[in-house]
Amino acid sequence: MSESRDEERIESRAKLLPEERSAGSDDPEEQAEAILEESDERTEDPEGTRSDSTQTPGSGQEPE
Repeated sequence: MSESRDEERIESRAKLLPEERSAGSDDPEEQAEAILEESDERTEDPEGTRSDSTQTPGSGQEPE
């Protein structure tokens, strides 16, 4: 993905959702970048990230 496309995604995701706004965020752009990075990892390697997730059915991990 191009750098400008990444910047557009970050800028778009940095617009906080209502529940995020009520919880507050010190740096919405940094938060957006982290969220999108994790999302990209799951998209690029669903099998590899499935074992790390407690939210994914069949992950083999029980939620706490």
